[in-house]
Amino acid sequence: MSNCYIIEGGNRLNGEVEISGSKNASLPIIAGSILQSGITKLYNVPNIRDIGITLEILKLLGCKVKKGNGKIEINAKKINKCEIPEHLMRQMRSTVILAGAILGRCKEVTFSYPGGCDI
Repeated sequence: MSNCYIIEGGNRLNGEVEISGSKNASLPIIAGSILQSGITKLYNVPNIRDIGITLEILKLLGCKVKKGNGKIEINAKKINKCEIPEHLMRQMRSTVILAGAILGRCKEVTFSYPGGCDI
């Protein structure tokens, strides 16, 4: 059974709820970090496979990536490649969002057809 909340009327609601990060919000922001030649710090990024693959691609492009204490730090100062490796490109559809950012930064990009599940 998933978490659920039962709220009965007549009482004021109070308290705190921690909201987890969103993959669909995090991936475009990570891609956008390529556009600046400096450091981007991100917080509350979910620790999931798609994020890991995206960060691996950034490392292969020449970015330095540090993870820890719920924070990801991306230093895009020394990007020296403009090709997304096919073996990583084919692991998920959303890798294609990196293409635009690489094109914006490097003025060229090479990538294969994205992978992921069939729609």
